[in-house]
Amino acid sequence: MAAASPLARLLAALLAVAAAATAATALTDDVLALVVFKTGVADPMGRLAAWTEDDDRPCSWPGVGCDARAGRVTSLSLPGASLSGRLPRALLRLDALASLSLPRNNLSGPVLPGLLAALPRLRSLDLSSNRLAAPVPAELFAQCRSIRALSLARNELSGYIPPAVTSCASLVSLNLSSNRLAGPIPDGLWSLPSLRSLDLSGNELSGSVPGGFPGSSSLRAVDLSRNLLAGEIPADVGEAALLKSLDVGHNLFTGGLPESLRRLSALRFLGVGGNALAGEVPSWIGEMWALERLDLSGNRFSGAIPDAIAKCKKMVEADLSRNALAGELPWWVFGLPLQRVSVAGNKLYGWVKVPADAALALRALDLSSNGFSGGIPPQITAFAGLQYLNMSSNSFARQLPAGIGGMRLLEVLDVSANRLDGGVPPEIGGAVALRELRLGRNSFTGHIPSQIGNCSSLVALDLSHNNLTGSIPSTVGNLTSLEVVDLSKNKLNGTLPVELSNLPSLRIFDVSHNLLSGDLPNSRFFDNIPETFLSDNQGLCSSRKNNSCIAIMPKPIVLNPNSSTNPLSQATPTAPSSMHHKKIILSVSTLIAIAGGGTIIIGVIIISVLNRRARATTSRSAPATALSDDYLSQSPENDASSGKLVMFGKGSPEFSAGGHALLNKDCELGRGGFGAVYKTVLRDGQPVAIKKLTVSSLVKSKDDFERQVKLLSKVRHHNVVALRGFYWTSSLQLLIYDYLPGGNLHKHLHECTEDNSLSWMERFDIILGVARGLTHLHQRGIIHYNLKSSNVLLDSNGEPRVGDYGLAKLLPMLDRYVLSSKIQSALGYMAPEFACKTVKITEKCDVYGFGVLVLEVLTGRRPVEYLEDDVVVLCDLVRSALEEGRLEDCMDPRLCGEFPMEEALPIIKLGLVCTSQVPSNRPDMGEVVNILELVRSPQDSLEDELV
Repeated sequence: MAAASPLARLLAALLAVAAAATAATALTDDVLALVVFKTGVADPMGRLAAWTEDDDRPCSWPGVGCDARAGRVTSLSLPGASLSGRLPRALLRLDALASLSLPRNNLSGPVLPGLLAALPRLRSLDLSSNRLAAPVPAELFAQCRSIRALSLARNELSGYIPPAVTSCASLVSLNLSSNRLAGPIPDGLWSLPSLRSLDLSGNELSGSVPGGFPGSSSLRAVDLSRNLLAGEIPADVGEAALLKSLDVGHNLFTGGLPESLRRLSALRFLGVGGNALAGEVPSWIGEMWALERLDLSGNRFSGAIPDAIAKCKKMVEADLSRNALAGELPWWVFGLPLQRVSVAGNKLYGWVKVPADAALALRALDLSSNGFSGGIPPQITAFAGLQYLNMSSNSFARQLPAGIGGMRLLEVLDVSANRLDGGVPPEIGGAVALRELRLGRNSFTGHIPSQIGNCSSLVALDLSHNNLTGSIPSTVGNLTSLEVVDLSKNKLNGTLPVELSNLPSLRIFDVSHNLLSGDLPNSRFFDNIPETFLSDNQGLCSSRKNNSCIAIMPKPIVLNPNSSTNPLSQATPTAPSSMHHKKIILSVSTLIAIAGGGTIIIGVIIISVLNRRARATTSRSAPATALSDDYLSQSPENDASSGKLVMFGKGSPEFSAGGHALLNKDCELGRGGFGAVYKTVLRDGQPVAIKKLTVSSLVKSKDDFERQVKLLSKVRHHNVVALRGFYWTSSLQLLIYDYLPGGNLHKHLHECTEDNSLSWMERFDIILGVARGLTHLHQRGIIHYNLKSSNVLLDSNGEPRVGDYGLAKLLPMLDRYVLSSKIQSALGYMAPEFACKTVKITEKCDVYGFGVLVLEVLTGRRPVEYLEDDVVVLCDLVRSALEEGRLEDCMDPRLCGEFPMEEALPIIKLGLVCTSQVPSNRPDMGEVVNILELVRSPQDSLEDELV
């Protein structure tokens, strides 16, 4: 045994040397992989500067972690390093990695398909907040048994969630949120035995949520919010007994709250806001004793708010806004230690009563848009920690409590659109943290208190539509953070204080409809202030706006009809000789105006006489419906026998006529990329719209043209403009459509004022009607190709009809033409596949254009807006707003907030889904119609009958 001991020691030493050599070799491979990784990315911050192949000790490199015993790189963590470029394949060589964390960089390209298979020990993968694109590869989950935490959140991934993800048996946390993933949620996801947290929010997932929650023994948190999921919330969701957070908000769910939820005794957050859930709010919510946050907003819940919610003693936030809840405000709003409460946008009524033993924990309270009455309870000023108070759009009366001034933390006070009267309390100056003060649309009287100048943080001040008098206090000039001021429609007088020139952030200053006068303050803002902000005052003026104030009025001139002298030659007015002499006192400027007006009137009379003579001559020499001269000069076939006019339908046999018998240049309705449109009246008195094609080079032959037109004439749908006939010569092709007197949608969106702009219901009807029209076209195999707002026409009832369709059928060479300068105006609507000649154009290009149209209708903005130094693409603008949670800012301001967000949100999301860069991710128009009909409130038809 003693002899064997040295041998054993020698063998052990040899094995150690061999192991060290193996480890050294492996470490060298890791160094090489890291160096290759470095060369494959851009490193503007120099975070990888120490990574060099000359240094064989990578364990000391920034972001690199090693297993000292194994001598291998086991972790790579470079969050927020600003790395850019495609995800390097060199990562696949780090086969000992247990953790890979590269969030908040600018890495792009697809996720490496074999990443999990090549890294068999990987337990945590975080590639969130990058720019990774393309579909999630199905191969990624082919070998994923070791992965426990996977996050690809906040990228640009598209396509479906691979069903193979359900094979990742060790998965504890999966986060695929804020991408562009579409399609259904894979079956079996709830059965993953270790899954505790699932976040699929902020995608474009559709379909119903699969059941199977009884198999989710470990599930703690589920977030499916901000998708397009429909159907009912799964009835067995309450079987996931350990759930602490469930968020399915801002989808298209219908039905009610499943009763199984009452068994979730550990649930802390329940979010179902922004759906189409209906029925009464169940009283069993009070059995969810652990509930801390409840969001039922933006649904169709009705009935009274149950008092049983008071049993949720741990509740800190409750949002029941934008429903149809009725009754009085429940006592627990002030009785529980709640911090944030909103019941805005319901049908609540009665007096607001604050109990003596109120918890006083409130930080935010929103009671707006209800039917509350009585006075604003002065006890509400005892909530010293209140930061947000909105009681607008109710029927509150009496005076604003002076105690408001003692609320030192209050940042937003909105009591607009009530019946408050009396003066604005000077104590308001004590609310020094105020950022927004909105007292408009009440009956306040008296002066604006000068103490308002103490609210140094004020950004928005609205005192409009009241009965305020006196002058604007100079202390307003102390509010250097002010951006928006609305003092319009009061009885303010005096001049604007010069201190207003000290407001560097001012964007809006509306003092219209007052009694103000004098010069404007001297500042860049007031030099360029819109006239509408100053209109209807006694005499606001500015020398910088060519509207200077006249300090000395000119001496009047007395015209004595009995005097033979010229009054203009006299230095002083002529005195009257008796009371019988009539005097006319006029200023010099008035005389000049009268003389100028007389000249204009004489000119108008002369021009009218000449025009009448010209029309008489024309009527004797040519028909009133003559074709434009430019056509007659270039067309050799303008006689009646050279062209063929064909009208479709009963009583409209084919007959011949000249093109000049159809068009009237004076009745041109508009011009587009493919021709001009005229209104004319046929011989039978029928008004029609005629499109004169200017793309004759794209038409193959008369027979092809006639064959396709006859096919298009068979399209009959309530939301499609009917094709009534055509006219053909070799150099002139005309299409004859129904005339729609309502004009096109583009004019209603971009050429109208707030007073005559489209309402929310009209916009919804237009979107749904266009969707139905496109669905009908696609069912007949017709691709529109050129959908845009100017090609959507409205009839006399405001019903939309899709026009200008079928150009792909009429113009077989359209694909060579579609990107030419002829239709540059439609570029904002054009799907990205138009730019790729190898991609087949399908009806999904119309879906893209429809998505842009949806966003245009809801926002009132053009698809592409060209600024001085920037180009704003509407799809990108809305998508960013959605991700940042400020979607309401994108809605057309002419709607004045009068729209249900529970309808607007899913429609905007639908528009974004339709504008997906990947055609296969876009729904077909039939699915779009189904979604829109689901969004539409079922009460609409009932309300129409009751009106």
